Amino acid sequence: MSLKYAVLAALLEGEASGYELSKIFDVSLANFWPATPQQLYRELERLAQDGLIEARVVQQERRPNKRMFTLTGAGREDLRAFAAAPPRRPTAVRDELLIKVQAMDGVDAEVTRAQIEERMTWSRAKLARYERVRERLLDGRSEEEYLAGSDRIGPYLTLMGGIGFEEENVRWCRRALALLERRAALTRQG
Repeated sequence: MSLKYAVLAALLEGEASGYELSKIFDVSLANFWPATPQQLYRELERLAQDGLIEARVVQQERRPNKRMFTLTGAGREDLRAFAAAPPRRPTAVRDELLIKVQAMDGVDAEVTRAQIEERMTWSRAKLARYERVRERLLDGRSEEEYLAGSDRIGPYLTLMGGIGFEEENVRWCRRALALLERRAALTRQG
């Protein structure tokens, strides 16, 4: 999949500037489809050239003018066809930390422990951010009220996926740290 569909999906929320899209990516899409602002702006240009989005310029007095992007009918149709098609292949995990852990033998265990602790800190921070997004989405409603009254369920489901992913990261980090500690204790005894 290309960045194209992630951008089109983000624009389902409504008109947005490139800056606003980069914030949407940070909050709701980065967990499963990260992109830099530069990648987003390049993709926005391609999508506009392909007629899948439209751009309009908003004049600003004390700031540079900004471009606001919206989906076109062709963009909605392309996204709808993409969403209806089965995924081409299962998700593959590509995680640099896991490669480092795989290769940790012969490396000071404290280095690995610090890397795992750093991952746990990052995951906890993302969990806290995702919980704030969840509270904002629910807006004082219960989950059942949200599900019954919301026009769109996709953002909530992907948010739940992100929360589950980070919860699993924290669980794995705790388990890995406990096993490293147990191994160190056994080594000290032996």
